[in-house]
Amino acid sequence: MHTSESSRASEGKGVGLGLALVSALAFGGSGVAAKPLIEAGLDPLHVVWLRVAGAALVMLPLAVRHRALLRSRPALLAGFGLLGVAGVQAFYFASISRIPVGVALLVEYLAPALVLGWVRFVQRRPVTRAAALGVVLAVGGLACVVEVWSGLSFDALGLLLALGAACCQVGYFVLSDQGSDSGEAPDPLGVIAYGLLVGTAVLTVVARPWTMDFSVLAHRADMNGTPVAAGLLLGWIVLIATVLAYVTGVVSVRRLSPATAGVVACLEAVVATVLAWVLLGEHLSAPQIVGGVVVLLGAFIAQSSTPAKGSVEPVAAGGAESRLSTRENAA
Repeated sequence: MHTSESSRASEGKGVGLGLALVSALAFGGSGVAAKPLIEAGLDPLHVVWLRVAGAALVMLPLAVRHRALLRSRPALLAGFGLLGVAGVQAFYFASISRIPVGVALLVEYLAPALVLGWVRFVQRRPVTRAAALGVVLAVGGLACVVEVWSGLSFDALGLLLALGAACCQVGYFVLSDQGSDSGEAPDPLGVIAYGLLVGTAVLTVVARPWTMDFSVLAHRADMNGTPVAAGLLLGWIVLIATVLAYVTGVVSVRRLSPATAGVVACLEAVVATVLAWVLLGEHLSAPQIVGGVVVLLGAFIAQSSTPAKGSVEPVAAGGAESRLSTRENAA
């Protein structure tokens, strides 16, 4: 019996890791599709609004189906939309207007480390040394991938905005895990659907889409010398880089833990860099290649050192692995 339970737990963890990788791949593919649209004349915030609003429209039938969540989990839906959808995007784009993109990306992907800090100092739960080492390696490798040393210009407000994006990403991982330990977790598709609707409402105020040049979407955008229909690029951003990315991301957190999924999500930066190399002609340097390997190593160490749900061992995440508490993490 014990062996069977362990086998099922191991299988579930493997599926969760696979879903986290799919999520990282999907999120990482957004940049190479968005950049040609931005270069074609769309404002970055307008691209973000199109991304979130389009995904919200696709997920609208699921929002109707899970409308009971509006009564049972209003705080969770609002928090996920504000933090996990609108917050990350708005803070990130505000930060890159003041500091280099690489620096902003590195600060944003400090989220896994911040999750560990939340667990250790707020929840006062122990974390494994191996998990902490995995996070350190992932962040260090990410610094090489984005070549943070090539353009650092200190701007206190810009760095604070990027840190805001990282905190919002922590909210995404922690809120995605709500209720998973108690068997009372809300349907992830419903949470995502309403999160996208809330995110759309918030971003509408920030991005002011009525000022957008919608005619750009009727033409072709240039992708490293190859003309690609702008509508096709937008479809990729909405369906793959948003809908698929959020669905697989939230489900993976349920099967793993916020910090483990967060470390795997660091691979998004590696994926984005590789795709930019292949599709946009932005070549990788030797330090970036080394950094990508280090990120992979860090993600593997953190994932392999995280105990399965139900374990009473030190945890590597803010998820509800330990059942010693009386379902306190159920939202």
